[in-house]
Amino acid sequence: MGKQGYHHGNLRQALVEATLTLIAEKGPQGFTMAEAAKLAGVSTAAPYRHFSGREALIAEAARQGFEIFVTRMEAAFNDARPNPLTAFMATGRAYLAFARSNAGHYVAMFESGLSVNTNPELADAAGRAQAILTRAAAALSAHLPPDRRPPAAMFAAHVWAMSHGVVELYARGAPGARAPFPPEDLLESGISVYLRGLGLIPPDSNA
Repeated sequence: MGKQGYHHGNLRQALVEATLTLIAEKGPQGFTMAEAAKLAGVSTAAPYRHFSGREALIAEAARQGFEIFVTRMEAAFNDARPNPLTAFMATGRAYLAFARSNAGHYVAMFESGLSVNTNPELADAAGRAQAILTRAAAALSAHLPPDRRPPAAMFAAHVWAMSHGVVELYARGAPGARAPFPPEDLLESGISVYLRGLGLIPPDSNA
């Protein structure tokens, strides 16, 4: 992978792909630049042509992850179609699906301890991801009177935290194998309880 990619001018991406593999296997602090270089099939000095160190490599992996995440979340939200509630629930399922299919990206994005303000491109991508869930929350709560309407950003943050918790505890790794219920069911039932508490769906709704 690495040597061929390097010869074709793709050293930067070959290193990112190697980093994603190592993050998924060892965690964001469990590998060195030398290991990333070895997996990419290049010399230990080669990564420094593009990245100042491991944190910069992880930041680029996170940025690419957020770009993928934004695309999937936008597709799930689908401009609040067919209705805001269905679209909102779809974003939750998309979150879980992304965590499963892009483990290296997910860890780089949310579990590496990296600040999204590391560089402007990463901050922009992370902001666009947050904005999708905020828009979904705003669309779902738009019918409430202003004095009863929760701040959309706070509403979105609560659901994002719930989604992350389900991923961490039940959706991957050994703990996921011991989940008492399917992760999707856990998340959707938790979101439903939250939405009922805000008066966004009626008590007898099956959402």
